[in-house]
Amino acid sequence: MPLRLAASFREQLAGAERPLIGMWACSGSPLITEVAAGSGLDWLLLDMEHSANTLESVLLQLQVAAAYPITPVVRVPWGDPVAIKQVLDLGAQNLIVPMVSTADEARSAVSATRYPPEGIRGVGSALARSARWNRVDGYLADSAQHTSLTVQIETAAGVDAAAEIAAVDGVDAIFVGPSDLSASMGLLGQQTHPDVVSAVERVFVAVKGAGKPVGVNAFDPVAADAYIAAGADFVAVGADVALLARASEALAARFIPATDETARASY
Repeated sequence: MPLRLAASFREQLAGAERPLIGMWACSGSPLITEVAAGSGLDWLLLDMEHSANTLESVLLQLQVAAAYPITPVVRVPWGDPVAIKQVLDLGAQNLIVPMVSTADEARSAVSATRYPPEGIRGVGSALARSARWNRVDGYLADSAQHTSLTVQIETAAGVDAAAEIAAVDGVDAIFVGPSDLSASMGLLGQQTHPDVVSAVERVFVAVKGAGKPVGVNAFDPVAADAYIAAGADFVAVGADVALLARASEALAARFIPATDETARASY
């Protein structure tokens, strides 16, 4: 009997009546990802850029997340066609490509997700989980319908080119990264600096003008609320490792008396 794939992140965004709230999974642990997958959040970002995640760990996390009503989105390390091909063949339907600063870079990312003649993705559906080993009828012809591509704007140049990037056919959404953006603007570590916030909001206006959804990374609840009020369609509001770090620090602060010599600083 033919198998059906889950709805893509593009379809989820199109049908949403409120901003979609998600979190990062950076630990590389399928167990922690399964805990997060059952949280009630809308989407879960499996990060391969700044984490211990590998192809094997991403595969396991996609499998455990499939049992829960949450949409997994995989961020590849770079817009590398080989990495994109491998992650898609693992069965990831939803990708984020980081550090996209021009429309040409966005077009290259789209091409890597599409089979010829529209793109350059290698054909291996009979061998791969993406098509459930050819159990999904018409996967080769319909793969673009099953796959969503979000590109990440994280530089001042990307902010300036946001409208052109969002207008690229095959780019389904834009995700803004204030951390790298602040560094690009000479404001390293100052994600909530007024100039950075203004740049993020410029991207919002440009992307919405192109008719595409726009999201942002905002672990600070005050910043997240402000971006939602400014029109964000999806927001990442935390990360598994950050939650564990802060919660364990809170336990230490609660039960271990601090002195000037043992006071702890956290990011």
